[in-house]
Amino acid sequence: MHRRFSCALFFVIFLATFGSTAVHARRESPSTDSTNASGAGYRFDRGGWMFVHLEGSPAEIGFQHGQLLSAEIADLINVMKVETLHDTKRDWNFYRETARKMLWPHIDAEYQQELEAIAKGVQSKGAKLDVWDVVALNGWFEVPSYYVPWLNKREKAINAPHILPEGRCSAFIATGSYTKGGKIVVAHNNWTGYADGERWNVIFDIKPQHGHHILMDGGPGSITSGDDFGETDAGLIITETTITQFVGWNRDGKPEFVRSRKAMQYANSIDEYVAIIKEGNNGGYANDWLIGDRNTGEIAYLELGLKNTPLWRSKDGYFISSNFPRDPGVIKDETEGFDTSSTSTSMNARRITWERKMSANKGQIDVNLAQAFLGNHEDSFTGKTAPSTRTLCGHTDGDPKGVPEWGDAPYDPEGAVSGKATDSDMAANMSLMARAGHPCGEDFLAGPFLAKHSEFSYLKPILRDMKAGPWTQFTAGQKQ
Repeated sequence: MHRRFSCALFFVIFLATFGSTAVHARRESPSTDSTNASGAGYRFDRGGWMFVHLEGSPAEIGFQHGQLLSAEIADLINVMKVETLHDTKRDWNFYRETARKMLWPHIDAEYQQELEAIAKGVQSKGAKLDVWDVVALNGWFEVPSYYVPWLNKREKAINAPHILPEGRCSAFIATGSYTKGGKIVVAHNNWTGYADGERWNVIFDIKPQHGHHILMDGGPGSITSGDDFGETDAGLIITETTITQFVGWNRDGKPEFVRSRKAMQYANSIDEYVAIIKEGNNGGYANDWLIGDRNTGEIAYLELGLKNTPLWRSKDGYFISSNFPRDPGVIKDETEGFDTSSTSTSMNARRITWERKMSANKGQIDVNLAQAFLGNHEDSFTGKTAPSTRTLCGHTDGDPKGVPEWGDAPYDPEGAVSGKATDSDMAANMSLMARAGHPCGEDFLAGPFLAKHSEFSYLKPILRDMKAGPWTQFTAGQKQ
């Protein structure tokens, strides 16, 4: 999301968002206490994460989800209200109406049932939200940054903000001679604003009535991962990073949050995953997808544009991703002039670092090294080691340049908010490693930051401390 300060909006946002609700959740201290929901659902908190097990029919999964994360869902929607109004100059009612009129008709019946049930589960705990709030929350990745700029251009909106999809994440996938033992190794850190990223701390363990068992990270209320790190009992391991400066939208397409969830739930192979994620592509949340199949040892890289969808595959190699498009067709036809030659940009500087890490550690890459990569502060452009927007573990809040290609202002409170890593052996047991907060282990403290950067004071009602938790292992079906 893009955060251009507007002082006049602050009081409107504060009253509209917080005057009507008393629900506000804060991350609690790590706990091993288990909380149950209706049916087979349960939750426990550990290492800064909420582990949430959901099981059954779409309606059962949704209701359990809404019950177990009711306060957190209401809280995250409050965050979305503040951020989307500031960034896009459109209020929450616009997003609710977009959810109802444009997204809903293109959502599979199975996921309509799940979304309706999430709303009912939230309501059962006293929160005054409905299904359109939940659908709008799920559409948060694609509607503000992809549909709204398309709509502004179509409507020739006067004084509309220049909105660019924000780059998210650093990731790699490797196999064969590049990894220890030849197994697939996958790692990913999620980049986003600290206000929403500090709340993006759920490990979902979903055992649906139909399709595959899923273990993934995500945010409260979302039916898909969002930053898309997950694994399934079909043997697939999936992650992605967004394509910088992407432009394109198909209002008659299927929402990305539906396609990504469906692909994870029903795909049995890389080919099936690619087919499902491409079906009905609306151009929303355009990503470079990294996909591994532990059954075959094969990995793949899908650059999912709207007009161009090239696919690369390998059984002995690696793919890296840090928000740079690599296909000439995507760059020419579907970005606002992405510059592949500038080594000073976040995307290209991290690309260089990734290439160096893969080459220097060939044959030794494992989960432990992957965790270290995700917390790395080497700047390939300056040659220095210090956190910034050009390091694998991103820290825009300390960078006087910001990221112009994403519309991120200098010192924007944004960057890497979590890390995840796994390999073929762990995935066979439906297990992964995860770290909440900066993968490097540094804490972000909201009070001192806001005192120093008054230009971001509109975030004061929603920006919280983001403490880094320990690397923690999670396994599907665990109880605490």
